[in-house]
Amino acid sequence: MNTQDQFLKAYDELADAIFRHCYFRVYSRERAQDLMQEAFCRTWQYLVKGKHIDNLKAFIYRVANNLIIDEARKRKEVSLDALQAEGFNPLDARAHGALGTAVQVGEIKRMLESIDDGYREVIVMRYLDDLQPKEIAHILNESENAISVRIHRGIKKIKEVIEHDRA
Repeated sequence: MNTQDQFLKAYDELADAIFRHCYFRVYSRERAQDLMQEAFCRTWQYLVKGKHIDNLKAFIYRVANNLIIDEARKRKEVSLDALQAEGFNPLDARAHGALGTAVQVGEIKRMLESIDDGYREVIVMRYLDDLQPKEIAHILNESENAISVRIHRGIKKIKEVIEHDRA
């Protein structure tokens, strides 16, 4: 399979996941779309220069992650009301019921907003992007053990948020 075919296959397989990953980090549908497109454009430009990529999936996630970090440095705070006004629904509302899904998405956003960026980043990658700790470690250039610990601590923080809400 040539480079172009590999890239197109990766785009078909990963575009939605990269979009979701970006969305749950920047909370803006338009910015997430832009960041996803930019991640693929930069990856393509890298490949066109004749450079080799061992793990295309990890490379694209790393590029997207770097773009998100750049975005966070210049980002203004976005209110939850503004997010809901956008009407973005990463889950299929027709399959799960629009109201229930909207409530679930709102709760997920709220919980993710309540934890530190480092925890949010790995929680999104693990549970929304369905990446394994080993893949996340490769993308973030950290040890698998450090990622596993951060996932565990992030879940603990989310549980604390849930328990606080119940009280």
